[in-house]
Amino acid sequence: MTTVNPAAREGVAASHQGLRIGTAPDSWGVWFPDHPGQVPWRRFLDEVVDAGYTWIELGPYGYLPTDPHELEDELGTRGLKLSGGTVFTGFHKSGDEWKRAWDQAVKVAGLASQLGAEHIVVIPDLWRSDATSETLEPRTLTNKQWASLASGHDRLGRALLEEFGVKQQFHSHADSHVGTTREVTRFLDETDPRFTNLCLDTGHFAYYGGDNLSLIESRPERIGYLHLKQVDPSLLFDVLKNDVPFAEAVADGIMIEPPHGIPDLAPIIEAAARISPDIFAIVEQDMFGCAVDTPFPIARRTREHIFGCTHFARQR
Repeated sequence: MTTVNPAAREGVAASHQGLRIGTAPDSWGVWFPDHPGQVPWRRFLDEVVDAGYTWIELGPYGYLPTDPHELEDELGTRGLKLSGGTVFTGFHKSGDEWKRAWDQAVKVAGLASQLGAEHIVVIPDLWRSDATSETLEPRTLTNKQWASLASGHDRLGRALLEEFGVKQQFHSHADSHVGTTREVTRFLDETDPRFTNLCLDTGHFAYYGGDNLSLIESRPERIGYLHLKQVDPSLLFDVLKNDVPFAEAVADGIMIEPPHGIPDLAPIIEAAARISPDIFAIVEQDMFGCAVDTPFPIARRTREHIFGCTHFARQR
């Protein structure tokens, strides 16, 4: 179990004990390595700096330069640092899902770890396509599929740790098989904390009614990483009642600029800081499809909000 830092519990100065706050290409509307509607990567990096952030995620592999020396130069000249990368998995499916996952991991973790990143965020395949909104498979898993899902992630987490020295952080997700509180807790119960823990995405967990604070307090040893975002409660029940695909909900603004949505981020940041001040909390507001001029002012205001609402945030 993770040891709670006593100084963090006592609320000492934010510059020493706060979580490491950063941002991600997702907050600039980037979902794909290459898309004509997305902000160019150099502009993204420049605007991250102008918005006041130091830490970033890699985003979809191929969006930022994949040559480690080029990426190191591009980040270094801007004073930016890398917290982690992202891999997509489908271990509940039949076929050689291990090869697919490991082929991605070799590229993503191989690049990220060379730049000092400590984590790989792993997102499970969705049962409904985020590109076409097509229903791809049943919404729930069989017991056999749950077992395959859990064992696959433990195997991946072990391999990432042994080969690259990075930690796997599993990301529950809207329109995926692991989204509700019961599904997330089952996933934790069936996986090994040595190799598989959570990237707790505050918005995706709230999307299905999850209580982020309750999860942090009940499973502190399984919280390895945070994605910070909020859901618009005025839209959420319409989305759920009318079975709106997640990608369409994003286009309609379901993930809203803080502090206008739920959950409240300050108590979550403070609760996570009591677990460990070294947890990353990466702002990741789903904004795919937005105009390229939209993200920057939101990113800057969001950072100001986070640093203004809690003493448990730090930049470096």
